[in-house]
Amino acid sequence: MPREIVLALSFRPQQRAQRGMLAWDLGLVAAGSLLIALGARISVPLLWTSVPITGQTLAVMLVGALLGSTRGTLAVVAYIAEGAAGIPVGANGAAGVAWLVGPTGGYLAGFVAAAFVIGSLAERGWDRTPWWAAAAMTLGTIAIFACGLTWLARFPQPAGLLQAGLIPFLPGAIAKIVLASALLPAGWKLLSWLDRANTDRS
Repeated sequence: MPREIVLALSFRPQQRAQRGMLAWDLGLVAAGSLLIALGARISVPLLWTSVPITGQTLAVMLVGALLGSTRGTLAVVAYIAEGAAGIPVGANGAAGVAWLVGPTGGYLAGFVAAAFVIGSLAERGWDRTPWWAAAAMTLGTIAIFACGLTWLARFPQPAGLLQAGLIPFLPGAIAKIVLASALLPAGWKLLSWLDRANTDRS
């Protein structure tokens, strides 16, 4: 199936020098990592688990879909690298090696997988209709939980693994999928409307 352009690249200047294109792409990656860090600021701790409810998963979904598989994945990797270097970009200001290899480390790996999966599907047009967007976001969410639970199982969980890392997060995950699946097609419709408006003026 041929690849289509992702939403963020629709605003990319067409006539730019190679160096300018690189700067544009690096700016997108940096902006994506910042969006994920901002999502981490929305954090609700749970008493029975070290895994908090955060806005990161929604941010990862949007970054993957908006930037595509390569840039979206690089944005997540940049975010993780920032945290590993000691910049407090994690939930509740977490950072450093302990954050990287601690109980939530698997979810970070899942973010990388989710950005790649969602970005790859968005490149194939899955983000242009709500149902296909929901399917892409669901697959990305499955990747996050699969990686997160696999790693979390290494740490003792008094409440049980599923209660510590999956069940309490499902309502929020569904809400994020619904929200992302509404925002992305709406973004494409807005872009189409702007294109038509510019064409009518010219």
